[in-house]
Amino acid sequence: MFSESSGDGGGKKRGRPSRRAEIVAATTRLVRERGASSVTTRAIAQSVPCSEGAIYVHFADRVDLLLAVLDESLPEMLVPLRELKTKVGLDTPEDNLVCAVEGLRRFQEKVIVMLCSLAGEPELRERFQQSLQAQERGPQRGVATLAAYIEAEQALGRVAPGVDPGVAGQMLMATVFFQVFCARVLAEKLPGDARALVRGVIGDRD
Repeated sequence: MFSESSGDGGGKKRGRPSRRAEIVAATTRLVRERGASSVTTRAIAQSVPCSEGAIYVHFADRVDLLLAVLDESLPEMLVPLRELKTKVGLDTPEDNLVCAVEGLRRFQEKVIVMLCSLAGEPELRERFQQSLQAQERGPQRGVATLAAYIEAEQALGRVAPGVDPGVAGQMLMATVFFQVFCARVLAEKLPGDARALVRGVIGDRD
């Protein structure tokens, strides 16, 4: 069935360059246009274009491919969050959190349609949950990173002592998701930008 050779999930196949990136990019486009439930391997193959066999060289099945689409978008969120650890005491807490919030927004804008599709696809939802648990990832990690940064800045006197770091982290994470959800799914743009959100959570900078 898979005429383009078996492979190791990456790398080159019999001297041919890997088509993994093309397949993920095509899947990402189709998911944004149609939603995950309507994206088949046949549609993906036609969009690349490639044979359906080429898809299975790199991915175990359709769900594995859809999870890869989510993984490809993670750096948009993870890199700015991880950089917070190196920014304690530098620039301003407001500026640093704005960068993190903008990263969260870029990630949500890329994956919100697929995340909404999880509710209607039990297998995809379960596999996604298992993937998060196995790799110790998920929203709670992002909230914890935001909270740890805010707490560290509080210790330096750069964030007001009355701010609850855990609640602040949840508010930033949840508000970004809700704003993107309303804009992309409900076609309703909510007021406020990243800086206004950060100021509302931790207050104006001195």
